Amino acid sequence: MTAVWILLGIVVVIALYVIVTYNGLITLKNRVAEASSDIDVQLKRRYELIPNLVSTVKGYASHEKELLEKVTEERAGLVKGSTADKIQASNQLTDTLKSLFAVAENYPDLKANTNFLQLQEELTDTQDKIMAAQRFYNANVRDFNTKIEVFPTNIYAKQLGFGKFEFIEAADTEKANVKVEF
Repeated sequence: MTAVWILLGIVVVIALYVIVTYNGLITLKNRVAEASSDIDVQLKRRYELIPNLVSTVKGYASHEKELLEKVTEERAGLVKGSTADKIQASNQLTDTLKSLFAVAENYPDLKANTNFLQLQEELTDTQDKIMAAQRFYNANVRDFNTKIEVFPTNIYAKQLGFGKFEFIEAADTEKANVKVEF
């Protein structure tokens, strides 16, 4: 009879451990989903700011229409696809916006325009928030991936349906040295 109680105790301890670990994995998985959603929120903010920037710039540099149209087209990619697709679209848009800001430098009236400066500041702030959201996402992915890879969780994490998440990484073009010229 004592052996039955010991065996029952062991089964209960194992069951409690599995439940606690499973709940921990669910918590981490939900944090990764939240972090991904935070990136979406910041990309949406950026998506909504760009039409205002384009309208302001159009008023001062109407002959740069092609560049402005490209900004508008690339903006549409910020709300479509997976988190990785959205980050790729964001990177392409960032490159185009660099060209737009270079155009602004050639037009003193545009550069000095308060609305343009305010929108440029908002875009910079939004870009910073996107980068912070990406770092938050990667930190949560790291925690989740570590949890499902360590012993003893790795024994049954896959059986419970948990798989690794991918990190957001810089594109090759973003890893190149930046030329600064005065």
